[in-house]
Order: sequence, then structure tokens, then C-alpha cells
Amino acid sequence: MRINHSKRADTPTTVLGRLRTDVRGNTLAIMAASLIPLAALAGSAIDVARMYVVKVRLQQACDAGALAGRKFMTSSNATTLDSTATAQANAFFKNNFRLGWLGTKTADFTPSKTSDQQVAGIAKSVVPMTIMKMFAAPDVTLTVTCEARYDVADTDVMFILDTTGSMTCAPSETGGCTMTNETYTRPDGTPGYSYTEKPTSRIVALRNAVMVFYDTLAANADPSTHIRYGFVPYTSTVNVGAAITAIDPNYLVKNWSYQSRRIVGDDAVGNPRSSTTTRTSQANCTAAGGRYPPTGYNSAGEALVRRSSWGSSNGGTCTVSEQTVVPLWRYAKTPLMDVSRYVAGDYVADPSKLNGPNDNRWQGCIEERDTTPSTSFDPANLPDDLDPDYVPDSDATRWKPLWPQQYYYRYDYDSIDVGDRDYPGSFQNYGGDPAYLKSGYVSCGKPARRLAPMSRNDVSGYVNAADFRAIGGTYHDTGMIWGMRFISPTGIFKDDTAAWPGRNAPNRYIVFMTDGAMLPNASIYGMYGVERYDERVTGGNYPDMDDYTARHNARFLAECDAARARNIRVYVVALGDAITNEERACATTTAMAFAPKSDKDLRDVFQNIATQVAMLRVSK
Repeated sequence: MRINHSKRADTPTTVLGRLRTDVRGNTLAIMAASLIPLAALAGSAIDVARMYVVKVRLQQACDAGALAGRKFMTSSNATTLDSTATAQANAFFKNNFRLGWLGTKTADFTPSKTSDQQVAGIAKSVVPMTIMKMFAAPDVTLTVTCEARYDVADTDVMFILDTTGSMTCAPSETGGCTMTNETYTRPDGTPGYSYTEKPTSRIVALRNAVMVFYDTLAANADPSTHIRYGFVPYTSTVNVGAAITAIDPNYLVKNWSYQSRRIVGDDAVGNPRSSTTTRTSQANCTAAGGRYPPTGYNSAGEALVRRSSWGSSNGGTCTVSEQTVVPLWRYAKTPLMDVSRYVAGDYVADPSKLNGPNDNRWQGCIEERDTTPSTSFDPANLPDDLDPDYVPDSDATRWKPLWPQQYYYRYDYDSIDVGDRDYPGSFQNYGGDPAYLKSGYVSCGKPARRLAPMSRNDVSGYVNAADFRAIGGTYHDTGMIWGMRFISPTGIFKDDTAAWPGRNAPNRYIVFMTDGAMLPNASIYGMYGVERYDERVTGGNYPDMDDYTARHNARFLAECDAARARNIRVYVVALGDAITNEERACATTTAMAFAPKSDKDLRDVFQNIATQVAMLRVSK
């Protein structure tokens, strides 16, 4: 059977017909038609990304220009920005945004002065399109604004300043220098002792540096900024008596024991003398005996003791022997003495001397509360004497008045009874022997100043006062302990450093300045008494000096740790001699420890610190 393969009736037979039904190559046509919208989409993404990058850089340059303008701005009543600030602002903007970067056509920056003494800025840049330019997209003008503040948050600054004897040396005189004694009159009329300052001395450099610090900080403070200053000059003790009593007089003891002396009897001097009379009644003979004066001693410090004996021969014979006596003193820690009038600032008699005039008056230096002897301390669990916030609640935790006239040096004797004419010169009195006072074995410097707002004249008046002088030994722990008590936000002086009404808590800073390493002396009378006798720091016999120094350094570092725990930033400045490991460790960071070598270096360091204290920030 034959099959007929004839064409279907609906199959196109013409060229156009065949093309109409042929679908091969349709994708190519579709892609060609889509190229235009795809190019527009890709070009838009690329140009938007370019504009974003340009705007970020433009904002950064605006901020940099505003900050530079504020830093160099001269505060005045003028409503326009001064020329120097304008030039600096433009320079920093141009350095951070280069014309032509990513094809930008313009780079304009206009800094201005705000009503609150800050710097604002407007930055503009014309950004041309790239791919979108094919679609007739116009150039885009980007605009950003900025405002910068160079101001000081409410700030408390506690200066802890070394005023020991070596501060009268020049910074270049490392290892010490020749010191010359001089006397001066304190503001309360009492005599004081110090070393003569050289014109180029470290203490002169310190005064100048403090004023540079003040001026630098003041120049960058807004009118609304609150700044308080405090000062703790230190040697082997600190003069904080007035500061303590102003808070609560009961924080000082009413009775205290000193390494002093007291009379325990009479001591005979010279040979006895005797005389005999006859025809004397027994009653008259008995009456011839006795002590003259009956109690105490005469103005020469003597008394006459007469002893009589009577016999019946020759109508009554009376023999009288005479012996000159002077006080027999016991040199030791004396029983508790009433110091209430002394602490109150009255002139009182010295109970360790005969017929002493009422010329003893407390100058304000203190002995520390009962001390914990140790070579290390736990920052999280400090003993009462190192806890800057501990409120005195017993005689053990109260402070004691330094009373040099009561203190006697007795060499290696624990206790000894000595007549008034024996061993002359062997038992020096810290407050009465000029050699001890002139050598700095006891020193009581300028009263510390609690935190308070201070004008430039106030600060200058403090560091240039007649009693801001140098003498004494170097005990860093005494200064740091009391600097921390003054600035701690939770201690007995917390009201001094509290936030101003309606303001955040102030930033708190300690500027600790010294010119040498810790150098305690076991024979100095200071905040811990005399270590040779009182053993408050060592807790034992006459100390090995390396161990003794290490214990003081441990106390110093414990207070530095206490500052960190309270978010108090510590700067340490060691002028002249090399900075020690302990001093460097006390600073909040290693970058906050400095070792200037000259007076100019010291001024630069203080200016640098003040600049760091001033917080530079972008506000908008």
C-alpha cells in the first residue's frame, strides 16, 4: 500500500510566513533591548556609591576644619571668626579633602563662629556623574555641616607637689647640691626654716610650670565650665590640720603619746655639803630639813634638798646635809598627754621642759592614724590608714598633731633615765634644736589647699607665698595619701569634689610632681613618728633601709591603685633625676609619666598635661 506524504495544510509556504513562526535568536533580541535600562541601573549604583564615599570624606574634612578652627580660635566678643582660626580651619579642610578626588569639581568650606564661642562649618562639593552622564544626569552638589567644641568638662585638678630640700637645686644638678639654711616668718608669726632657693632652682621652675598649666586650661574653658584646684605640698608629712578641723574637729585625737620625756625623780649634781650646830632643839633641827622649792625647780632648773639629824649631846646637836638636785628625766614614749588646747590652736606650755613659756603652737602638720606595716597591699581591701574614704571613728583611726617640741632623739635607747646635766647634747629635741630644724629632720610646710575654684591670682598667690618653701625628706606616700583623701569622690572631703548642680560628675586628675626617688629616713620625725622608735611602717626594730624604702613605695603604689579604682587619672612628673619604676607605675598609663630635664621641659610637660585635660571633641 502506498502512503501519500503530502504537506500539512497550515505550514507557511512564504518567506515572511516562515520568519513569523521561527523563534530561533529571540534571546539576543531581548538582551539588546535590555541593555539600555541595565546600563542606567548599573550607572546609578556606581554613581550613588561614589557620592556616598565623597560625602563621608567631605564630612571628615568638615569636622577636621571645625576642630582646627576651634583650637586656634581667639575667644572674643566678635561675632565673626578671627583670621588665624579661619586660615587654620581652611588648611585642615583642604588637607583632608583634595579637589579633584573622585572627579569632584569643587571643594568649598565656610567656617563660622557660633554664639556660644564654638566653630561651625558648611562644606560643599560638586560631584559629576560618570555613567549616568550618558543619560543626561546633572552634576550633584553634596553639602554637609559640622560643629566642633574645644572645651573643658567640669574638672578637678589636685596638685601633689614635692617641696623637699633638693627642690632648691637646679634641674641639672642631679644627685644633689649644696644647700644653705635660712629662716623666715610664717603667716602665723612663728619662725620657719628652709633652704635658700637658687634663681634656677627646681621649685622656681615648678611655680612657673603651675602657672603655665593654669593659663593653658583657662584658655580652653568655656564660660560655663567649672574648674577646681587643690594643692598638697609634701615632705615627710603634710600640713592638713586646718583642712581636717574644718570638716570635723573630732577627727583629731584629744590625747596622744609622744616619744618624749618626763620627770621621774631628782638627780644629784655636785658633792653634798653639811653643817653642824649645837644647842638646837629637835624641833628646830627637823624644821631645817626639806626641799626648796617644795615642788619643782627654781629658774635655774635646780632644787636644794636638805636632810637633818639631831642628837642630844652638847645641849642638842643638829647636822644638816645639803644636796643640789636637777630633774631626772625618763626618755621614752610618754603616757597620754592632753593635746586638745594644742589642736585648738592655742599657745600652750611644753610639758617636756622646765618653766617652759607658753609658746608652743600647732602649725598644722599631722601624724598618721595607726599604720599597717606591710610590703604589699590588696587594692580591693586596703587597711584603714590607706583607705582614702575611711571616716575616723576611734583614736586608732583619728589623726594626731605633729608636736616637734615634744619629740626627743635618744639614739639607740628604748628607754633611759638621764639627769638634766648628764650626757649634754645626747638627747636632741626635734622642735628645740636648731640643727634638727635646719637639717629637715622635722619639717612642716605650707598648709594644703582643698579643692575649690581658684582665680589666677589665687593660684599664683599660693605657689609664690612666703611659706611655699623647700626643706625636708622625700616621702611620696605622704603626699599621695592626702592628695587622694582630698579628691576622692567618696571620702570625708567628697563635698569638695561633688558634681555642680545640674551637671555631670567632674573629671578628676592628680598631677604628682617630684624631683627624686623615695628617700625615707628612720630618724626623721614626720607623719609616721620616728621609725627608729615608733616602728609604724616596719613593725620591727631599726629597719634595713632597702626594706624600709620598699615599704614606703608599697604604700605609695597602694594609693595610686586607689586612684584607678575611683577613675581618677594620675599624671606623674619627675624633674631632673631619672624617673623610678614606682613613679612610672603610679601614672594611669605609661604615656602619662614624664621625666623633664630642664625648667623649659617642665613648663612644656605641664602645658602638655593641661592640653590633655582639655577634651577636644566634635559635638555635631
